Amino acid sequence: MATYEYRCQRDGSFDTILPIGTAGMSTHCPSCGGRAVRVFSTPGLVRTPTALRQAVDRAERSAETPDVVSRVPGGRPVRRSRHPAHARLPRW
Repeated sequence: MATYEYRCQRDGSFDTILPIGTAGMSTHCPSCGGRAVRVFSTPGLVRTPTALRQAVDRAERSAETPDVVSRVPGGRPVRRSRHPAHARLPRW
């Protein structure tokens, strides 16, 4: 069995599972019954690792609604030099 993608002008894209090689160039939309044409897209052969998928999902969500933080994450202690010339350097 293979998954075929079709696009209806009214309802958008939907998938249909059919035996390999039996999909036509058009079919009926399951929502409205209208004509839907076949869309040729890349096959889903590779499975994305869970950690990568979660990172991509977080990045996509933060594009619209970024997380607000109250402090810099990490909490590393600040290392201060005791050299007298370093005291004259600008601080950020």
